Amino acid sequence: MKLNTNYLGLNLRTPIVPSASPLSESLDNIRAMEDYGAGAVVLYSLFEEQIEHESGELDHYLSAGTDSFAESLSFFPDMGSYATGPEAYLDLIRHARAAVDIPIIASLNGASPGGWTEYARLMEQAGASAIELNLYFIPADVNTSAEQIEKRYLAVVKLVREAVGIPVAVKLSPFFTSTAHFANELCKSGASGLVLFNRFYQPDLDIYKLDVVPRLRLSDSDDLRLPLRWIAMLYGRVPADLALTGGVHTYQDAIKGLMAGASVVMMASELLKKGLSRIQDILEVMDIWLDEHGYDSVEQLQGSMSQIHVADPSAYERANYMKVLKSWRDDPAGMVL
Repeated sequence: MKLNTNYLGLNLRTPIVPSASPLSESLDNIRAMEDYGAGAVVLYSLFEEQIEHESGELDHYLSAGTDSFAESLSFFPDMGSYATGPEAYLDLIRHARAAVDIPIIASLNGASPGGWTEYARLMEQAGASAIELNLYFIPADVNTSAEQIEKRYLAVVKLVREAVGIPVAVKLSPFFTSTAHFANELCKSGASGLVLFNRFYQPDLDIYKLDVVPRLRLSDSDDLRLPLRWIAMLYGRVPADLALTGGVHTYQDAIKGLMAGASVVMMASELLKKGLSRIQDILEVMDIWLDEHGYDSVEQLQGSMSQIHVADPSAYERANYMKVLKSWRDDPAGMVL
């Protein structure tokens, strides 16, 4: 009971949630995630391109930034062979819902308003407990303004929110001009949760084959700092549950995310590298840590180190920049003091 938490109106037995990755393509893996203590599971993403491919209607947005989708491993994946199609995705939701007791969160990856909102309804009908919208778009058109992109995102959220009765979370990139303002606008459009942050998988150049090639780098604990900072600044200031994703590899990482204000911490890279049993390993040590430090629940821990609760709120903003630079001079080994 000490480890349970609430996320998107769902009562989860623990705050660790496997995020969208190839691991959730297997029903056996989903069962194992539950057995090892996951509070919920986010299924791998169903991409907008897959839905458009099935219907035979390619939206014009696909011509701008077709190399930009987070879980894609090529510029324009072969939709006939990429993962599974929309119908198989819906079947996985149904089978997972019947096989496990923990919530199943479906994931939609797209960038444009369109007929794919119908799949949000179908996901709900198949038994999804919530939907995570993975909004991922590279604004490559010099004539497209930041305001136009934000309006497009808000329109997607509003359409999906109107299409379903289950909660909707939005997975964001960190590259907005005013992240805090946009986060609040997403809540006004119907988002019940914000997942921070989407990782941009950058292409590389092969100087011998003269080709642009995909490069996948799994996260490490250093990647935690960016979402940690923004969750700490948004906690208590936006009317949404916050999920931290990217950089959660140890029990310390998980505790930091909860202290910053996250309702759940999401994992993928650590599970891909070391196996699903890492969920149980981390939960066991978290439980011991809570006991040793006098915490009766995860709820008591959440937000305790957010910007609105720390003694020096400026540490999350510009003042910290000067402290970090000075720490290098004070510690030539490069450790941040």
